[in-house]
Order: sequence, then C-alpha cells, then structure tokens
Amino acid sequence: MSSVIDITALHKRFGWRTALHGLDMHVQRGTIYGLIGPNGAGKTTTLRTLVDIIRPTSGEVRVLGEEPRHGGARLRRRIGFVPGELHLEGRVTGHRMLSFYAEVSDPVDRGYTSELAERLGVDLSRPVRSLSKGNKQKIGLIQAFMHRPELLILDEPTSGLDPLMQREFLSMVREARDAGQTVLLSSHVLSEIQQVADEVAVLAAGRVVASGDVASLRLGSVRRVRASLEGSDPDAVRRRFMGIPGVREIDLLPRGGVLHLTATVDGPIDPFVKALAQMTVHDLTVEEPDLEESVLRLYSAGSASSIGTAGHEGGAR
Repeated sequence: MSSVIDITALHKRFGWRTALHGLDMHVQRGTIYGLIGPNGAGKTTTLRTLVDIIRPTSGEVRVLGEEPRHGGARLRRRIGFVPGELHLEGRVTGHRMLSFYAEVSDPVDRGYTSELAERLGVDLSRPVRSLSKGNKQKIGLIQAFMHRPELLILDEPTSGLDPLMQREFLSMVREARDAGQTVLLSSHVLSEIQQVADEVAVLAAGRVVASGDVASLRLGSVRRVRASLEGSDPDAVRRRFMGIPGVREIDLLPRGGVLHLTATVDGPIDPFVKALAQMTVHDLTVEEPDLEESVLRLYSAGSASSIGTAGHEGGAR
C-alpha cells in the first residue's frame, strides 16, 4: 500500500513561535487518517502545509507524490479541501457557487453533486450569504467531495452541523474510503475519529504524543459513569466496586431512597456493568472522556513506544 501523504521532520515557525517541530506523518492510500487534538495543537497548520496555503520552515512534505509548492493547480484538482474556518459570502446561489468550483475542479458529475446536496439537506437555490453557518458548511463539504478527489483533506468538517448531518457526513467519509479515496480528517471531537478512522495521530500542545490504530491507542478507554440505584447500602456498594480493576473516583450520594453513584472506569467496562446488573438501576449514563484529559493521559504515559504502534516524543508544537 503506497503513501498518499509523506511528512518528514516538518518544522514551521511564525516569528518567535514554533508551531510545528519535527513532525513525521505518513498516510496510506485508501485509508481514513484521523488527526486529533485540542485547539491550538497544530492540526490546522499541518493541513495548510499540505495544500500550500503556508510553507514549511524546514522539512519535507509530499502529497500524491509531489511537493505542494510545485504541484500547482494540477495537484490541487486531485484534492478536496475543507478549511477549518470556512468563509462563504456573496449574492450568488449555492448552485452558481458550486458550478464555479466544478469548472475549477473538472470533471465533476453534476448528478453526484445534486445527490450530495439532497443527502445533506441544503437548498442550493438560496443566496449563499443568506445561509446559516451549518448550511454554508454543507456547501463546503459538497465542493470537496463532488469531484471524487483522490485525497480529501478535511479540517473540523462537522463544525456547525447538527447530529443527524454529522452522521451523514461520516457515512460519506466511509463511502469515499470504500471507493479507494484517501481521507485525512482533523477533529477535536473524539467520537468522530473513533467511529471512522483507520489510523490516528494525537497532537497535544503542538506535539505528536501518539500514533497508531484507534484500538491500540485506547482513546476511549476512560469513561465517566453515573448511575441511580434502588436504595442500596453505600458502604456495601463501595466495597463491591472498589474490587473491580480500573474503577476509581467512586462517589456515592443517598437521596430520596435512591443511591446516586459516579465513578471513573479506566479499561474494559464489562466487569463494572456486570456488577451493576446485580442491583436495580433506575438510570445509567456513560460519558466519553474529555479530549484534553485523554490527550494528557497519553502524554503522561511516558515512552511513546508504549502507546500504540508508532508514538513520537518530538512532534509538532
């Protein structure tokens, strides 16, 4: 399987501030590669170097076998790009704007463009300037997907979309991969990456702290659990759960004949659920970890080689 994106020892400085420092990243053809981290981690800077919006201070970047600064319009036609801050204005309708993009990105299947608009639920007859942020984002997604590019580079693509449209977008990403396209997806939403990515790089404070497949990184292994239990004895419940590996930060609050339990589960959740099943449960909530917490946990794990398949100490800043 060949690489579509090869980044080697990439540095980028803005004046006195170093935004990327020694970044290495390789994206294989026909995969979905997730780039995840909190705001300010270096995700957008990385993606902008791939489409030649900004240029590296040093290091090597190759996209579809070419250097972005030399590929020009020919290379950009092979890429679908959604920027992190999408600004669409003007009196033209969505139809007219997409027609312009189609001329630039030729060839474009107009029937596929209409299908995308229908799936995303956007009215292309309206002037772009009158659309909501979410509907402008949908037009941005359509222009990226409509020419079925070899490579999709998507920076926070679900910004402004409601949950239903987010699910539709993730279906579009999976279909692109199944058709042989490659997707580089940047997000600060942990669940998006967990659902679709084949490989992941985790950025924190401008550094790549881990990379590998989603399962090996265990991004979602820490969960916060809240449960309401039928009139149980707090001491007995505490003893029951303290004996389960990975269960910590147990808090119990009796109120109105109901025992309210909160706990953190680090690792497999099955033993915790089986212990709950022995009691009468009125309510149960399981939350994914805060992204900042997940990233800090990966960073504090020490040696990057102990996290995932190919972690790095020196990534991006």
